[in-house]
Amino acid sequence: MKKFLFIAVASLAMIGFYAFQTTPTETLAIGATAPKPTLKMEGIDGKKVSLNDLKKENGLLVVFSCNTCPFVVGSDDSEGWEGRYGALNKTANSNGVGMVLVNSNEAKRGKGDNIDDMKQRAKDHGFGDCNYVLDVKSELADAFYARTTPHVYLFDKDMKLVYKGSIDDNVDNSKKVTQPWLNNAIMNLKKGAAIDPAETKPVGCSIKRAS
Repeated sequence: MKKFLFIAVASLAMIGFYAFQTTPTETLAIGATAPKPTLKMEGIDGKKVSLNDLKKENGLLVVFSCNTCPFVVGSDDSEGWEGRYGALNKTANSNGVGMVLVNSNEAKRGKGDNIDDMKQRAKDHGFGDCNYVLDVKSELADAFYARTTPHVYLFDKDMKLVYKGSIDDNVDNSKKVTQPWLNNAIMNLKKGAAIDPAETKPVGCSIKRAS
C-alpha cells in the first residue's frame, strides 16, 4: 500500500511539473513593460528583428500564433482567427501601431511550425505582409507568460501593456463577432481613450514548448 501511495504521489508531482513547464501560471500584468524588447528573432523575410525594431509611434501589437492550431488555422466547423490577421495588420499600422506574429511552438518545429512552414503559410493564407517571426526555444513566450495560440498583447508608445487576451468573441465566424476587443483597444489607444476591457481570456491551443 505504501509503495502504491508513493508511486501515485510521484506521478502527480511529475504531472504538476509538466503542466507548470508547458502552461505558465504567472501573467504579464496590465501596465507592465514589454519583456525582452531587444531579442532578435528571424522573420519570414529573412531579417532578424526585435520588438523595439517593430514598434511604431503609438505602440506594438504582439500575437503569439502558429501554423497548426485549429483556433488559428480553422477547422471544418470554424474559420479560426488567422484569416483576420491581414485586416488587423492594416488596422494596427493605420493607427500607428506595429504588429508582429510570433511562432513559439518549439516542440513542433518538425511538425509544421518551422521557418519554411511559416513562410509558406503566410504566403498561402494572405498574411504575407505581416511580420511573422520564429521564437527560438519559446524565449519570448516564456518572458510574456504566453499561454495559447493565439494570445495577444497590445503595448502603448512606451511599451506598456494596455490590452491582453483574445482577438474577439467569435473564433468560428467573423461575421458573428459582437465584441471586437482587440480592434476596439487599438482604436482607443490611438485616441488616448480608456481601454475597457483591458483583459479578456485567451482562447486557443497551448503553446508547444519543448520539454
